Amino acid sequence: MTAEATEPQVGEQTPAVSRVRMGTLLAALASRAAVLIALVSVVIGFGVARTSTFLTADNFKFILIDSAAPAVLAVGLTAILVMGEFDLSIGSMLGVGGASAVALMSIHHVPWPLATLVAVAVAVVVGLVNGALVAYGKLSSFITTLAVGTMLVGVEFLFTGNTTIYSGVSPAYLKIGQAVVGGINVQVWIALAVGLALWLLLERTELGRYMYAIGGNREASRLSGLMVRGYLVAGFVIVALAAALAGIMITAQNGASSPQAGIPYLLPAFAAAFLGSTTFRPGQFNIPGTLLSVFFLGVVGSGLTMLALSTAVIDLVQGGILIFAMLLSRLGRA
Repeated sequence: MTAEATEPQVGEQTPAVSRVRMGTLLAALASRAAVLIALVSVVIGFGVARTSTFLTADNFKFILIDSAAPAVLAVGLTAILVMGEFDLSIGSMLGVGGASAVALMSIHHVPWPLATLVAVAVAVVVGLVNGALVAYGKLSSFITTLAVGTMLVGVEFLFTGNTTIYSGVSPAYLKIGQAVVGGINVQVWIALAVGLALWLLLERTELGRYMYAIGGNREASRLSGLMVRGYLVAGFVIVALAAALAGIMITAQNGASSPQAGIPYLLPAFAAAFLGSTTFRPGQFNIPGTLLSVFFLGVVGSGLTMLALSTAVIDLVQGGILIFAMLLSRLGRA
């Protein structure tokens, strides 16, 4: 009686191989849903700690409204990050965008549509300057945009006199931040519209595909005939416009302009973009991931505030999240 062959046939998987492949599949799925898993976890955690206040419709509605302007800023930043560049002037640009519009209305009695257009025009100029210095001047985007951001603080002071402006703001302008459409604050709709527009740009147009290609291999993109420098300039204009719009949204919501109001939004925008690159498409910046990460950071901020933690602790947590996001992004790219 002959013994049966125990070796696996060609194409047949052993239990060990099957377990390894199943583990790999589960790890891939977990990496694609990393932020979503984290979001569910913190919602459950804060919900248990503050059930009566955190798990309410009003709280989540507040989180959506509070996350709208940061979402616009973060998705705009994503457009330049996909090309492998940075823009550290976005916080200052946000401040200038809102402050210039409010100052023109309040101090110089400029009609709100014209004041808003001036803010947009300033953003276009800043984007063109950043893009030209980086793309044509071959300067480091990190240092260049940091320097431009410092200059923009001075521009903001020129507009506002380094004072808080809370009077003379047009009621029509305030509707940009306070109106309700379909039971939802208009800022949420603006954020969704900007996110959708940039998602379509990056995922469904040749410009978007070229931007991803430049981020993947700039030299190969140049050799293949892409106008790399022109696309870089376009990316810096996009992020500057997004920053100005976020500034307009914030001042319209608050009904006032405060000095250097945009600085606190800089790190959360980068944290959201890098966290977003760890989910849906690990290792690659993407708009859906950025939007989900903005909401995640909003939930974390709301929960920490409800726990009555100090500002120092909240800053430590947010800084830690940024470091963790960059580590995850690095692992995802690997």
